[in-house]
Amino acid sequence: MQNLKSKLLAEFLGTFWLVFGGCGSVVLAGKFFVTHGATPINLGIGLVGIALAFGLTVLTMAYAIGHISGCHLNPAVSIGLFVGKRFAGAELLPYIVAQVLGAVAGAGVLALVASGQADFTMADGFAANGYGEHSPAKYTLLAGLVAEVVLTFFFLLIILGVTDKRAPQGFAPIAIGLGLTLIHLIGIPVTGVSVNPARSTGPALFVGGWALQQLWLFWLAPIVGAVLAGVVYPLLAGSRAGEGK
Repeated sequence: MQNLKSKLLAEFLGTFWLVFGGCGSVVLAGKFFVTHGATPINLGIGLVGIALAFGLTVLTMAYAIGHISGCHLNPAVSIGLFVGKRFAGAELLPYIVAQVLGAVAGAGVLALVASGQADFTMADGFAANGYGEHSPAKYTLLAGLVAEVVLTFFFLLIILGVTDKRAPQGFAPIAIGLGLTLIHLIGIPVTGVSVNPARSTGPALFVGGWALQQLWLFWLAPIVGAVLAGVVYPLLAGSRAGEGK
């Protein structure tokens, strides 16, 4: 039981870091202006910086807690690994609860920090995911659904592949972190990128309104993509596919 407690605490802290670091890069550093004389200068990190921030949160946590909990940080990842016979069903629900609580806590601390700026408002979106009017580039519901399914499918395919015992050892966190970076480089304009129901839930609870109304998509699509990957990878990799870490 103590072992499970350690795993759940690791998942809580890891998901906290993902939301605080990744969403924090959007809220705190995406656009950051300083005044030089009378001219405001944008020192924000932009789309590329935000994509790197999300990838780096997962890469750093994978090395820090991967040996404790597997560093899922994402209900879709846990479900995909379960479908791919890499994760015990008895731990699935506790993992998801820990991940969601970590995401909510991360969003809460981020809100506290962000509110220290006089101009801060939740109306800017607080890194919540959305489609239609609330898509960063006004992409439709269908576009958001397809993007989230496809991006999550390939994210899980990467995870299942690089954690297979037959893959080169020691590099999995790098591949997974870079994979998530690439996913954000592709998908930020479409939905702001979820591929993670917990990551979407944290900010949505603070934004409320439209973010909660659209949250269903960011649970459904990543889970569908993850389940598909959990089915496809064993077929692709053969009978030893379940022998991952």
